[in-house]
Amino acid sequence: MGWLRRGLGLASLGTRVLIVGDDPWARAGLAAALGEESGLEVVGQLSSLAEWWVYQPDVVLWEVGEDSADLEALEPPVLVLVESESQAAAWLAHGARGVLLRDSEPEMLTAAIRALARGLVVIAPELTELTLKPQGNDLEAEPPLEPFTERELEVLRLLALGLSNKAIARRLEISERTTKFHVASILSKLGVHSRTEAVVRAARLGLVML
Repeated sequence: MGWLRRGLGLASLGTRVLIVGDDPWARAGLAAALGEESGLEVVGQLSSLAEWWVYQPDVVLWEVGEDSADLEALEPPVLVLVESESQAAAWLAHGARGVLLRDSEPEMLTAAIRALARGLVVIAPELTELTLKPQGNDLEAEPPLEPFTERELEVLRLLALGLSNKAIARRLEISERTTKFHVASILSKLGVHSRTEAVVRAARLGLVML
């Protein structure tokens, strides 16, 4: 998205962060905390995701309230602040690229934003066991996966790095259409509906490392 900002003549002081949340006090608190960090630029605050594109953010920081949304189609990665493990799992399923607890320290919040801007998936240490480790006998209860092709495993590893379909196509020297086909096959074999879910489940199964 940097090329678009340059084309529009918009200067950037660093990673551009848009804060979204229905509580204005929470938004203001997050903006104040991030404003003290070098290399981060809070470009705006919104009560919903409507018109997020006006701000051209590199990362969206969402302080979850009552609203819900499908984040998979959103271009910038979304870091969601949650209150519980169940919320974390739900938002990962909806396409969030990162989840942290609401009471996370500013240093962790800053590190997570920078990681998402580099295309990584971020899961709070307190939530990693929930999202990556099988609970009870869950692993035994899961049906065996349909085998992945070597190309699908290559695509899956690049998904874990946060690469877009276009970037994966360039890296593997294949067409973007072929990349989309492989991604769809990966989601189907893993039994998930989003790229983030695919990465999390693949990590849980030992197919990729986060």
